[in-house]
Amino acid sequence: MGFKSDFTEKLVKSKNLYDKALDALPGGVSSPVRAVKPFPFYMKFAKGSKIYDVDGNEYIDCCMAYGPLILGHSHPMIKEAIKEQLEKGWLYGIPIELEVEYANLIRKLYPSIEMLRFVNSGSEATMAAIRLARGFTGRKKIVKVEGSFHGAHDAVLIKAGSGATTHGIPNSAGVPEEFVANTLQVPYNDAQALAELLEKNPDVACFILEPVMGNSGLILPEKSYLKEIRKITSENDVLLIFDEIITGFRLAPGGAQEYFGVEADLTTLGKIAGGGLPCGIFGGRKEIMERIAPSGDVYQAGTFSGNPLTLSAGYAAVSFIVKEKIHDYLERITNYVKENVNDFVSSKAMNVSVDSIASMFCIYFGNKPSNYSEALKLNSTLFIEFFWKLLEKGVFFPPSQYETCFISYSHSEEDSERIMEAVTECLKELL
Repeated sequence: MGFKSDFTEKLVKSKNLYDKALDALPGGVSSPVRAVKPFPFYMKFAKGSKIYDVDGNEYIDCCMAYGPLILGHSHPMIKEAIKEQLEKGWLYGIPIELEVEYANLIRKLYPSIEMLRFVNSGSEATMAAIRLARGFTGRKKIVKVEGSFHGAHDAVLIKAGSGATTHGIPNSAGVPEEFVANTLQVPYNDAQALAELLEKNPDVACFILEPVMGNSGLILPEKSYLKEIRKITSENDVLLIFDEIITGFRLAPGGAQEYFGVEADLTTLGKIAGGGLPCGIFGGRKEIMERIAPSGDVYQAGTFSGNPLTLSAGYAAVSFIVKEKIHDYLERITNYVKENVNDFVSSKAMNVSVDSIASMFCIYFGNKPSNYSEALKLNSTLFIEFFWKLLEKGVFFPPSQYETCFISYSHSEEDSERIMEAVTECLKELL
């Protein structure tokens, strides 16, 4: 059953709901990451930086729905945008003016995106981007980073390979091995491995990666890594796809590409782009994007793509981010947590550290990793004990050592103080 916390005694209603859910939903949940052992807690409502469960417990939320809620829960400006659209209708199956306005806002923020398409999820965006890269180049193979997550579709659901350049094997039942036979992997932060792989495989269509890894814990690029892979892919006529589902609009208004000064050939966006509603976007150079149907021969379609509610929420959120210039504030309060926790663990000689970028941060139980194989050495069991202790103190972190925490514009300086205090108190009790 995993680690058992005394705090579960304060989650009676959640336990009852979970028992019922087990009969109706596989594993009792709609997504595996929510399957916290021995059982998850259930939400009743959320506002600003706080969430409230069905048993009446309040938490400062450092998960923020795994990244989309950069302005916080139930932000009044986004709520008003959704309400206004609801009065007009919420699904047409016909283009609307806002579709063009939002596309042009994104193109202004991302110069590398000359043309784009709205879809319904990050998974759908990466799936379409990979298909487009193959269609544009006429090549079959793709390269991804070991331990990176690009959605739950067949081509990218593979286990990490050994060494620098191996084929993967399916990470899920139901995915035939031949579906991933053309998916190669390289370690993150190893440009030389990519160069060697592309030299041996001239039939690679694209290299897809998160510019900042967010699903093996938070792993940052070493100083020249992104510029080096940009150069290597260009020299080999391989399309570079930046999966900015997480980093898009969060590191800067123009995402990781603005933050690091590196442009991709294709970009995928999601999470923040939907303002809290389901959303995915893929876009890039015009000559590539014009291959998408109906203007080209690479097919992609969706009934709910570019739906009015998502466009309204997403446009409102991104417009607010640009107008209010929120990133300096977010980075300041995130750095406060990081620096104070790091000072504390240094003084106690604990093998724990915190790292951050912009408004993303992660606590590592072990040495800070630079790639997936190093992340696997972290103490994930100890992290789960830490997770439950934090909940008891009213702070919610994502329930995995391999997820990333997020700060929102609704988090106050007092919230950051409480987060820091709760983290240090839990570490005292654990270590």
